[in-house]
Amino acid sequence: MKRKKPSNIKAKPAIPAAERQTAKDDSEITALALQRGNLSPAMQAYFAKCQEKLGFVPNVLSAYAFDNAKLEAFVAMYNDLMLAPSGLSKLEREMIAVAVSSVNRCYYCLVAHGAAVRALSGDPALGELMVMNYRAATLTGKQRAMLDFAVKLTNEPWAIEEEDRAALRRVKFTDRDIFDISAVAAFFNMSNRVASATDMRPNAVYHGQGR
Repeated sequence: MKRKKPSNIKAKPAIPAAERQTAKDDSEITALALQRGNLSPAMQAYFAKCQEKLGFVPNVLSAYAFDNAKLEAFVAMYNDLMLAPSGLSKLEREMIAVAVSSVNRCYYCLVAHGAAVRALSGDPALGELMVMNYRAATLTGKQRAMLDFAVKLTNEPWAIEEEDRAALRRVKFTDRDIFDISAVAAFFNMSNRVASATDMRPNAVYHGQGR
């Protein structure tokens, strides 16, 4: 026999679809009220270069633009880790970014760097798998070892020991490569936390890239 609901309890009214919170990509870059500061000529030129080459300025740069010193430091570190010569390919570095961001559930980085994996690999399915679960993707043994290390460094940094480094050496990563894997993973752990803390939103254009 079904119980009758007490008459004094009222059902909560449904929230109209128009009032539900949705992703505010592009319209509000972060949840913080920070005004753009005075950018140095170098950073103004960098923004112009992004606009010329990409067709837009990545929102993460706009998010840092309230403080030129912080913006320059972020850009310098990002460009060194992700674009400078390395034993790791650009795709491998983007794969690390996505695997780490997946653990941290960072919306900004999963959207932006998931798009980069799709574009660099020419494989949209790989980009989606990296976002969801890199272990389900078809990877080389070397790539799998690299991502396993980056994810362990994200989840249990105190548990990294010599055997973890030895596992990378066995698949032919050099000690310099191990440093680069670690630095990229560490950078995105930092970046993920800043993005999550500020509710940083990715440019909407990323959603359609590489598909």
